[in-house]
Amino acid sequence: MMKILNYLLPPRKWIPFVIVAVGIGMGLFAYLLYVSNAVSYLSDDPKTCVNCHVMTPFYATWQHSSHARVTNCNDCHVPHTNAFDKYFFKAKDGIYHATVFTWRAEPQVIHIKEAGTDVVQKNCQRCHGNLNANVSTLGVTLENKQHGEGKLCWDCHREVPHGKVNSLSSVPNARVPLLESPIPEWLQKQTDSIGTVKKNERNQNKNK
Repeated sequence: MMKILNYLLPPRKWIPFVIVAVGIGMGLFAYLLYVSNAVSYLSDDPKTCVNCHVMTPFYATWQHSSHARVTNCNDCHVPHTNAFDKYFFKAKDGIYHATVFTWRAEPQVIHIKEAGTDVVQKNCQRCHGNLNANVSTLGVTLENKQHGEGKLCWDCHREVPHGKVNSLSSVPNARVPLLESPIPEWLQKQTDSIGTVKKNERNQNKNK
């Protein structure tokens, strides 16, 4: 064990530089977590979804639907079998979404993927089990649908909860929660005061 540890440790003269590099790396990582509001993704708050501006149409259409009074985004879009499945799915889906949105690779019309489709279908059945039993859709899964053996819930209930139109330009004037600035309040005040001073100086120079 000591041999492996000695092999991994840098030479003594490099230790100060390694400590500085690790400190910078940890600082940048912590700042990235802060700027991206990463902690919010552990919650069930629907406002978290509009951390990515491309999700604005989906937040707005959900907010004006009947589901908004009794559900949040995670009620429909993540598994509820156990805590591990829930947060594993959130992490996997979140990393995919963050990658696509960061590289601006999202399509104009966003469609749910197969994994998400399966989860939403199961959650429809979980919440509306009594109604599903009356129309014989309780056992319908994504696999059944792909083999022509039944329909998914939203094949009929297409308007619930996001409506038929789901392009990024479908609700351009929707009122959604604004993102909070990642700049600390004390720094914001300082930069605002500096900007005010410079503006006053420019105005004084123009009046001379």
